[in-house]
Amino acid sequence: MIVFENVAYNYGGGELLSEVTLKLAPGSFHFLTGPSGSGKTTLLKLAYAELRPTSGRVTLFDRDLRSLSRDDVAMARRRIGVVHQDCQFLDHLPLATNVLLPLTVANRPTDPRNLTDLLTWVGLGSLSDALPPQLSGGERQRAALARAIIMDPDVILADEPTGNLDWDMSLRLLTLLVELNRLGKTILIATHDLNLIRQAKAQVAARVLRIKNRRLQLAGADL
Repeated sequence: MIVFENVAYNYGGGELLSEVTLKLAPGSFHFLTGPSGSGKTTLLKLAYAELRPTSGRVTLFDRDLRSLSRDDVAMARRRIGVVHQDCQFLDHLPLATNVLLPLTVANRPTDPRNLTDLLTWVGLGSLSDALPPQLSGGERQRAALARAIIMDPDVILADEPTGNLDWDMSLRLLTLLVELNRLGKTILIATHDLNLIRQAKAQVAARVLRIKNRRLQLAGADL
């Protein structure tokens, strides 16, 4: 699906990531940990081709990122759903329209029944006409997840998706991500919340990765 081979990335002349090797296999579940500023968000951006590596190779769906045109990258991104910590919406448009934006941009047809089912699944079925400013933090994150999976992607990347949520809402969002994994989706979650990781490991075979000293390591049993 997504493969890193000896990848490095430099910011402003300083190396942020070094010798990163990673394979996100179909149906796998990964957590990415590390202190603030260690490069978690950068690694995710490399995974969905928002950034290109300074050295090494990133492969998206068996194609070397270096060989992909802008149109190729756009097509690859349709197979990757991204949930940002600070999810952005168009505040003047209702929730349903915001969730449908990826389909609209891709000029794909919309099945109203699928949208209704999706909003119901994330617990927002009664809020389809609500404007984003009317939503709570937990509702916004679930809306962001719905928008990320409206294109039925193969891979879901989530950057601190529970960072602004209370514990109960964090567990609710985790449950949705675990369900997606059981449906065959590949999941990578960047988080600093070790309690969330422990909760997930009781439900799914999750691999825990840690960025330390610019390198990616397999976290030990101390989690």
